Amino acid sequence: MDEHESNGGPNTPGKVEITRRTVTEIGTIPLPLTTLPRTALAAGPVDDREGASMRRRSIVVAGIAVAATAMLTIGVGISRSVAAGPQAAPPTHTTEYLPSISDLMIATIQPRHERLWRAEQDENWDFAAYELGNLRGAFGRLGNAHPIEHDISFPEMIASVTGQPFRELNSAIQAKDHTAFAKAYADLTDACNSCHQALNHGVVEIRVPNRTSASDLSTSTTSRN
Repeated sequence: MDEHESNGGPNTPGKVEITRRTVTEIGTIPLPLTTLPRTALAAGPVDDREGASMRRRSIVVAGIAVAATAMLTIGVGISRSVAAGPQAAPPTHTTEYLPSISDLMIATIQPRHERLWRAEQDENWDFAAYELGNLRGAFGRLGNAHPIEHDISFPEMIASVTGQPFRELNSAIQAKDHTAFAKAYADLTDACNSCHQALNHGVVEIRVPNRTSASDLSTSTTSRN
């Protein structure tokens, strides 16, 4: 804010001209708030009280203008934020879970190996054929999930040790031959243990279940000696 006072010429003694301009700037937009007329006090000297009153009115007007401009600016910012909508959430990176060989053995191989034996014991040959197909499929999925193990083609290893027992089991089931089934089932069990040995998991030993325990897991140390 600036004030400029000048006395008039010789022909206008006592004439006072006051020009008063208050400017506030919001952002880059200058906003003139108030200007007093150049002829406001042409009639004579400015009374101190009247001048103070004018200054107070100017300050009040300036304050109101600043507040209104600030409210307008905030309102525009809010409207732009609403129009833009919520910011897109950053993409989440998910980690793919691949079950280990042990996980798949316990979850998909071992239960079917046991159910296949129980089906034959109960002479439920249809269910035995069903579980034999499931067991073969589970081995196939295991090889696809882990194609290389210890620098060896895992699908080829599985096929080499299970191919012959699977064929013999299928023939025994079709013929409903308990003796042929028992031999082929024992051969499949031995093939699984040989695979465990080749992969350095010889501590895991399976067996032919029995009526006392339907589990195919052998935890007895005597069976390993």
